[in-house]
Amino acid sequence: MVKDIIVGAHYGLKDWLGQRITAAVMALYTVILVVLLAGQEQLTYETWHAFMAGGFMRFLTFLFIVSLMFHAWVGVRDIWMDYVKPTSVRLALHVVTLLALVGYTGWAVSILWRL
Repeated sequence: MVKDIIVGAHYGLKDWLGQRITAAVMALYTVILVVLLAGQEQLTYETWHAFMAGGFMRFLTFLFIVSLMFHAWVGVRDIWMDYVKPTSVRLALHVVTLLALVGYTGWAVSILWRL
């Protein structure tokens, strides 16, 4: 009996599916945003503030931000894994990327909830 020994991180299908789902969420958000903003007479700060002050848009925007950061993490992580061969450098780049994306997410959420 032959047993295949599979090694590695096993990211494949899960991350491929995650990127497709997050891309769909971001595309849907973009369509919703364009449709809702196209119905506005004039785009001023007050209009934008009122538009983003509702709980529904804040939730959708939060979902967009989290989707964007996960999508970016998978993409950049794959670039580091494919092209950076020294393990220590790759690990350092992973950590820096992850910290940056978490920081960006926190910053975006703080801006979103400050409205």
